[in-house]
Amino acid sequence: MAKAMTNLLTTYKEQGIDKVQSILDGYLTSKEFWLNYLQGYDVNFGYYESVKYLFVANKSLPNLTLYAVRDKGLSQLDSISALVGKGKGNKIKEGDLATPIGVYDILEKLTGLNQYYGPLALTTSYPNSYDKALNKTGYGIWIHGLPLDGHRKNEKTRGCIAIDNKMLSKMDKSIDLKHSKLITYEDVFKPASKEDIATLLADLYKWKDVWEKGDYKDYIAFYSKDFVRFDKMKYHAFAEYKKRIFNKKQVKHIRISAIDISPYPNDLGKNIFLITFNQNYKAYHDGKLSFTSNGRKELYVELKDSKFGILSEK
Repeated sequence: MAKAMTNLLTTYKEQGIDKVQSILDGYLTSKEFWLNYLQGYDVNFGYYESVKYLFVANKSLPNLTLYAVRDKGLSQLDSISALVGKGKGNKIKEGDLATPIGVYDILEKLTGLNQYYGPLALTTSYPNSYDKALNKTGYGIWIHGLPLDGHRKNEKTRGCIAIDNKMLSKMDKSIDLKHSKLITYEDVFKPASKEDIATLLADLYKWKDVWEKGDYKDYIAFYSKDFVRFDKMKYHAFAEYKKRIFNKKQVKHIRISAIDISPYPNDLGKNIFLITFNQNYKAYHDGKLSFTSNGRKELYVELKDSKFGILSEK
């Protein structure tokens, strides 16, 4: 480490900060760098820089477990049996009574509801942008409680996840809503490996790098031919749209931070991950700022043959 720092300082002194940044950017695109960085991490349920709490629902048992993200892994806070949707498999459309399989944000806490839902409900982001790209419908998938009057006729829900009221209230007090996610799966959960996460992180920075440099050919190669954007734009239309933008020859400055990577359970037989991060994007034309955006970016990627292919984005 001391030698590496000395080399960087020497480079800075002799060649300037731009050269140092180029060297550091090179580390971030290296799978070997990330494998070394991830030593000691538990990445079974993903890699998180922003998420602080993770709900994991196993529809087969069914149960709901709450984890806190701690340093290099997860710490289990609570786990309890749950009620899930009557419908089997993944949720496809409104009214199928199935609990969706995938990864979702916890959006808000609702109180003052009909007593049937218990003391409160935590709403989720179903349908997420990938669900919309796949034409899935439905809404109102919550984590909620049991009837306050103690009377519940059904042992299944209409798609929500329902748990004991005292445990729900305890979990609610434990979490930070803005930094919480839900992973839902059925039957067998496929954990992530350090190899997976290192590949995804290195490829994410490679994707950012070629985008920033205006290398259209290498940029579009990161997109799967199965790509469908949240607004239903498919691969060929998206590729042409991006080619027109690249042809403007803009100078781009792109910064990414607060990266979260979740294994994405699915019924497509694919090794899918959801990558979310803060993206600060600025484009300049003839030295003047022509476009700027700063917000949370979502990439749904398939890891195949040791490289990621983007299936959808928002």
